[in-house]
Amino acid sequence: MTPLKKVLMVIASENFRDEEYEKPRRILEGRGVEIKVASSAFGERKGMLGKKVWADLTLDTANLADFDGIVFIGGVGAVEYFNDQKALNLAKEAERTNKVLGAICIAPSILANAGILKDKKATAFPSEENNLKQKGASYTGEMVTVSGKIVTARGPEAAEEFGQKIAEVLGV
Repeated sequence: MTPLKKVLMVIASENFRDEEYEKPRRILEGRGVEIKVASSAFGERKGMLGKKVWADLTLDTANLADFDGIVFIGGVGAVEYFNDQKALNLAKEAERTNKVLGAICIAPSILANAGILKDKKATAFPSEENNLKQKGASYTGEMVTVSGKIVTARGPEAAEEFGQKIAEVLGV
C-alpha cells in the first residue's frame, strides 16, 4: 500500500480566502492526503468570509521534510508573506527538494518573490500579473497552470480545479 501523503497548507494569520482553503483540503483529504495547517501564528485563524481554522504549526516550526507538498492559500491576508523570509525560505526549500508546490490567488507572488517562478509558466489573481512577469514568470492568465511540480491558480473560482491538479501532481 502506498504510504500516506502529507501536505502543509499555509494560511494568513487573518483574511485568508475561505474557499481557496476549504475546497483543495476537501479534495486532498478525500484522496487520503493528511493535511497540516501553518500560519505566522499558532491557533485559531479567521478567513475573509468568517471561517475559523486551527493552525497546527507556525512557519518557523514547520519542517518541510515531513511533507510531500506545500500549498500557499490566497486572500488579502496572504500579502503578509510576500516578503516574509520564513515563507520565502519554505517555498525555496520545497522547490530545492522537489516537493509539490501550490499557490492560489495572490499567493503565487510569494513563489515569484522567492525567485522560483523564473522561466516557468504560472497564473495568479490579475493584480499579481506584473509582479510575476517582473520576477521572470511566463504569466498565462489561466484558471490553473501546472509547471512541473508547481501548481498556480487565479482565485476562488479556480479552487476546485486547483485542488484536483495538486492531487494529480502528488499522484493521489
